[in-house]
Amino acid sequence: MPEEIIRTLSVQGVRYGYRVLPRDRSGGAGPRTEPALILGGALQGMFGWPQMDDHLGPAADVVTADLPGMGTADPLPPGPSADILRRAVLGIADDLGAPRINLFGFSYGTAIAFGFAQRHPERVARLALGGVPVHIDAAQVECWQRARALLADGDHEGFAALAADALMCLDPERPVHRRELARRYVRRSFLHALAHSPHAADSLYRALGDRPDFSGGLSGVPALVFAGEHDTVTSPARQREFAATIEGSRFLTIEESDHWVVLERAIEVAELVSAFFTGGTPVGAPVSLPRQAGAPVGRS
Repeated sequence: MPEEIIRTLSVQGVRYGYRVLPRDRSGGAGPRTEPALILGGALQGMFGWPQMDDHLGPAADVVTADLPGMGTADPLPPGPSADILRRAVLGIADDLGAPRINLFGFSYGTAIAFGFAQRHPERVARLALGGVPVHIDAAQVECWQRARALLADGDHEGFAALAADALMCLDPERPVHRRELARRYVRRSFLHALAHSPHAADSLYRALGDRPDFSGGLSGVPALVFAGEHDTVTSPARQREFAATIEGSRFLTIEESDHWVVLERAIEVAELVSAFFTGGTPVGAPVSLPRQAGAPVGRS
């Protein structure tokens, strides 16, 4: 396994970093593709994607990041943050010396990835988006307001429990693979971040309060959008509608999973994204999923 490389950059005076796991060349002459940058949720930093290392490593340099406001990076300055986050992604691509990158955004990271692809389509080889929070309904807004109040009061345990539950499907009539394991993991992740990152609370406030912009459509970039079939943050139907704004994109659901599909179906997601990035899924062609991960639901 090659040694990882960690580099530090800055944008508008804000320090941030990224990690590169160089392509594992020990696997022989398999498929190769452009570097793959993985952008996760508000508290998912550069060390949270081992399954992507395993599945993408033989084909690409795997790149993960602590973007401004996340992990070990400096906090974001007051005000709108979308532009500085997109510029941070551009800084990574430039520092890699990569004319184009594969870009995977999950949850909070989808807004960053989508916005970057809109503004720099020539720098994106392929775009994969999962768990896109296109629409947050009134019940979700009310729940997040209560979560913010708990966080402001210093009730980290209460916040972690409420926030984890708000991001998951808890309906026993709808099966979710490894639901309780994922639920415990998400709660612990929130608590760990709040205890160990000096600006985790500020990052969460932004993630809970910012309304990402998924309007405007996109063309010229091969794209795949997928959702857990029981995603209660934004329904698969609404995510399908969003996918339809991306020219030539594919949309899929993955069965027995919710918004945390990357935890509950980690291997299936890694295999899906890896196959897409390595050209196994030409634009406009059906995506072949493992049987346990569900089936294509058709072109958007």
